[in-house]
Amino acid sequence: MRRVVVDMQNYLFADAVALALKNADSDFDVLRSESPENTTDLCRLSVPYALIMEVTEYPPWNLEERLQIRSEVKRQNPHCKVVLIVDENAEKKLARRVRQAKKDGLIDSFIYGSVSTAYLSAVIDTL
Repeated sequence: MRRVVVDMQNYLFADAVALALKNADSDFDVLRSESPENTTDLCRLSVPYALIMEVTEYPPWNLEERLQIRSEVKRQNPHCKVVLIVDENAEKKLARRVRQAKKDGLIDSFIYGSVSTAYLSAVIDTL
């Protein structure tokens, strides 16, 4: 069973992502972080296969704070895959910065918020 931690600002979106992952592959055990402040502790306790975090322009979901969480999680669990989700339509500059973070090797993957749940599940499955 591969654990996946989901940390998103929008609870409905987080629930949809969790449900999509559970429905796509019974091998995923999805845990949802209640807040960015709890994400590092949840990852330390659950030792996830992947961490999926939404990125926005606003704290505590901005890119800088997400990369801080990523660093702490990677320090504790170097094998954890880190995936960022960004709304490429509403936040074009941020989407470019997230793509650059992938190019720079800071994250394992990124996904646009407009992709289908099937695509999201496939990306997580192939990390």
